Amino acid sequence: MRGDEGLALILVSALRRPAFTRDPWPHFKGCKRGLSLHVTPTNAAPESKMAAHDPSYKRLFAHRELVADLLRGFVREDWVTELDLATLERPRESGVAADLREREDDLIWRVRWGEQWVYVYLLLEFQSRVDPLMAVRLLTYVGLLYEDLAAARMIPAGGPLPPVVPIVLYNGHARWSAATELAALRSPALPRSLDAWQPQLRYLLLDEQAPLAPELASSGNLAAALFRLENSRTPADIQQVVASLVEWLADPARDSLRRAFVVWLKRVLLPARVPGVELPPIHDLQEMNAMLAERVKTWTEEWKQEGIREGMREGMREGMREGMRAGIPRGEAKLLRRLIARRFGGIPAWVEERLDGASEAQLETWGERVVDGLSLEEIFAESD
Repeated sequence: MRGDEGLALILVSALRRPAFTRDPWPHFKGCKRGLSLHVTPTNAAPESKMAAHDPSYKRLFAHRELVADLLRGFVREDWVTELDLATLERPRESGVAADLREREDDLIWRVRWGEQWVYVYLLLEFQSRVDPLMAVRLLTYVGLLYEDLAAARMIPAGGPLPPVVPIVLYNGHARWSAATELAALRSPALPRSLDAWQPQLRYLLLDEQAPLAPELASSGNLAAALFRLENSRTPADIQQVVASLVEWLADPARDSLRRAFVVWLKRVLLPARVPGVELPPIHDLQEMNAMLAERVKTWTEEWKQEGIREGMREGMREGMREGMRAGIPRGEAKLLRRLIARRFGGIPAWVEERLDGASEAQLETWGERVVDGLSLEEIFAESD
């Protein structure tokens, strides 16, 4: 690739969040060039791993170091090695193309490739589930990108269109099942002469849930660190990555990125991992690391106890359901007796009397309480 050709990438972050309407055009109606667009979610996603990927997530990808590491570590193509990643810049901020449209969840970068600029288009389009028509959506976004580049005079007159490499960044629980090329969505029965007229588009899928290459996990790659945080399962996992970030971002020139990580940890990751916990005022990554190191044992024990309690609740419910399915109407009472004896060391006569005359609804209520109740009186208290 030589001459006046440039290169643009679209990065779509398909994170689990409220899904958007199928029709792409309502997202762009009434918007003026140079303004971010407002996208209204159509439904909530209670299964989201994160509370919300609010603007703090976009703020992370507004730092050239993170974008450079994403390209360097996750786009394994020969042309990436030829990019001068030190020249990454956002055209709007540099004044080169102030009218280049950026929407609510996208960022436009450019980087030198030899004597030419390569345009990097990061589209952080959060969604709650796999979109089977992702290739169709990306076809629309690529077309809009070309329009914006032409209007901003960033395509030489009479010159070729810059190549576009769409990338989908996905971190949902379900395995990605959508076709990664537009041709796979069309009927295979089309005659070749008709198929030749159909639009073509492929995108690269980056699944954050996929295991990281061992060399990336310890290489200081900031994008890999972000993905490790999102995939963390315990407070210790979070603290380990944050401790590494403190070391990797020690340079005072990276102060803005350190603050961006702190904001995202406070607003998104920790509220999702330890809901209901009030965090102290923290403004620095070093302070965040110290706080995590102090609390990691407490939080780990709380997570463990909550897991045990939830397991007991589910076991109790399943035991009662199994008892009824097996035709043992008093199976749930037997299970309750065993749990009560284990927790309180015995079963008083008045409890035996209550169990013998209980209805299925009462047994189920007491079964829920036996896990957390502090006394037999509390467990068998009359419901309001």
